[in-house]
Amino acid sequence: MIKLVADSTCDLSSEICLAYDVSIAPLTIHIDGKCYRDGVDIDANTFFSNLTEYNTHPTTAMPSPASFISLFEDAYDSGKREILCICMSRKTSGSYQSAVIAKDYFIEAHPEMDYKIHVVDSTGMSHGSGWLIVKAGRLAQSGMPFDKIVNFIETYKRNVKHFLSVDDLDNLVRSGRLKAPSALIGKMLKVRPIMSMRDGEGAIVGKERGRKKVLQHYIDAFNERVNLDLTDFVIVGYTTDKAYADNLINLLHSHTAFRGDILLMQMGVAVGTHVGLGGLSFYFLEKPHIHDGLFYNNFKNIVEESKQKFGKTPTAH
Repeated sequence: MIKLVADSTCDLSSEICLAYDVSIAPLTIHIDGKCYRDGVDIDANTFFSNLTEYNTHPTTAMPSPASFISLFEDAYDSGKREILCICMSRKTSGSYQSAVIAKDYFIEAHPEMDYKIHVVDSTGMSHGSGWLIVKAGRLAQSGMPFDKIVNFIETYKRNVKHFLSVDDLDNLVRSGRLKAPSALIGKMLKVRPIMSMRDGEGAIVGKERGRKKVLQHYIDAFNERVNLDLTDFVIVGYTTDKAYADNLINLLHSHTAFRGDILLMQMGVAVGTHVGLGGLSFYFLEKPHIHDGLFYNNFKNIVEESKQKFGKTPTAH
């Protein structure tokens, strides 16, 4: 029997965790001199409703190895002999390293036991690692053996496409995800940066003016990039504006060929400290070797505008 373990940045709902037997190692949130466990001592709604009232910007700390050891122990005691632990990108947090330390300790402490533990660096964040966890859970419920599930996750983890846009650029600046000059220009022009993950780190891949264009960017990119053979579900995430996320879901129904499951979930507290208010995210499995970047997307926009204005594609001379 397979047990799934993750850190709390996977941002999966309690219903999803129950459905796929996922145990969570919570990050710690530091707010105005007090410590809270993500999703345990403080929930997302409470956090976001008070975010603008905090005296200092909240910070986060990774789960300790002891947190993961406790989950591994609980899994074994409950009869689980195959444990798959999926963590956020090692380039954004020490959660993965904590889980690896916990695995090594557990193996040394119980050399006589018969079990398997595999720890995955998802190279993603939030529902990006959450997508891998749900996929692993679905594969396990279909009867796929543990080793083949591990192989699938390791093979396709870099193909989980992340999209994130925000209304509140200040949080991205505080967390180092966006430079202050870019945020100032964005506010003046009402430009919303669209971020993705590249080599395990956040990168700006597009800029759009207004929410409608952000939604259209998501839909156009999805139609171009999605691997429909392997994407049997997508995840839409939000911080505070569920109606914004619902608009994206409506467009997925009306402007794409996708007919799989659409999972709508709120981002958690740890991720919310960086994303802030008005965040909208989108995750699916994309086809390999498709370029994405700020220059590439800006050029596509120029080409499209030229087609609309002049009825032809510009050529270089």
